Amino acid sequence: MRVTLTIREQTRLIVLNRVDRGEIVGREGAELLGLSLRHVRRLLAAYRGEGAAALAHGNRGRRPHHALEEGLKRRVLELARGRYTGCNTQHFTELLAEREGITLSRSSVRRVLLDGGIARPRKRRPPRHRRRRARYPQEGMLLQIDGSHHDWLEGRGPRLVLIGAVDDATSRVCAALFRQQEDAMGYFLLLRQIVSTCGVPLALYHDGHATFTRHHHEPESLEEQLQGRRHDTQFGRLLAELGIRSIRSRSPQARGRIERTWGTFQDRLVSEMRLAQASTLEEANAVLSDYVARHNERFTVPAAEPGTAFRQPQDSPSIDETFCFKHYRVAGADNVVRFGIHRLQIMPSNGRSSYARARVEIRQGLEGKLSVHYQGHRLSTRPAPPEAPKLRGPAITTEARPRRYAQPAPDHPWRGIYRVHLDRG
Repeated sequence: MRVTLTIREQTRLIVLNRVDRGEIVGREGAELLGLSLRHVRRLLAAYRGEGAAALAHGNRGRRPHHALEEGLKRRVLELARGRYTGCNTQHFTELLAEREGITLSRSSVRRVLLDGGIARPRKRRPPRHRRRRARYPQEGMLLQIDGSHHDWLEGRGPRLVLIGAVDDATSRVCAALFRQQEDAMGYFLLLRQIVSTCGVPLALYHDGHATFTRHHHEPESLEEQLQGRRHDTQFGRLLAELGIRSIRSRSPQARGRIERTWGTFQDRLVSEMRLAQASTLEEANAVLSDYVARHNERFTVPAAEPGTAFRQPQDSPSIDETFCFKHYRVAGADNVVRFGIHRLQIMPSNGRSSYARARVEIRQGLEGKLSVHYQGHRLSTRPAPPEAPKLRGPAITTEARPRRYAQPAPDHPWRGIYRVHLDRG
């Protein structure tokens, strides 16, 4: 029997196999998968009885019979934004039943409001007890990634940002690099370095930087709405394609492992670069590469369990096709697609003579190379001829003359008024 599993289900299969072999306990597997211990035990029992087919949901692709109608959802949102603005979820649910004749559960009303972008008017959170979290038992289960803004070159060159990843189980620096700024490109390069040297980790632990989390005021594209990706970033899309779970921390203290590593780097690595007289980005990365190996030899601790949770990436698609930025554009009537300053002419390919008005995917590699894809197939392109405004050249402008201010005559009335004021003063 052939069973097709999504990347999320494949990750569950890997973790359940480890639990079944006794390499990790059920509670650790539940934490890795973001599930409850009871649900992990339920999945494990079904997996032992039915195999990998138990992980594929039987209702995949089917609309739930108890799903709310779209008209009812719109009516609830209109009432929440209008007559009942400011009511909490429970009160609003009761008002719907009492005054509008709409009987819904509180959880259904809450889900409709959250999907419509209406947040809870009041947030009540009890104080939380904080305690030190134990390390993950095996290497590769969780990596903490972050960027450190510091004057690494001590004024000898530009201010740089150190981007790196630290393994939670061993405190080993898996990858690190210097960038001019903390951006998505830097994290793409960091993750590609991790996958190439170590493998694909199970989870990444990070802060709320815009690279990982899109702010709610940023609009969603039509493609994202159709695919159900809400507020997803390019890096978040990359993690989903690799099957890596993204975990956001709520405070710097929760990322103590990498925060303490950056403190060590700001002490020792700064001295190393001072001794090497590094003054450029390239020289800083060269010193960093040499220092990371000695740092890991000095500060790495053994994991609680032997082995590794890193897994090798799939052969298809290739690393270059995965580690790229993906954007969506609509081709013009002349089969030209625009991307920034670039104009790409789509040629007839894949048995189709024209792609006019087609929604295509533009992939921008980490080296800046562009390619156009449609329904999973790469299209043949070439640079389009320049447009008329480009051919006309820059507009001719005359040099602005300095403005001259006329000096009033000695007998001007203003001078007389000025002298009168001086005499009175």
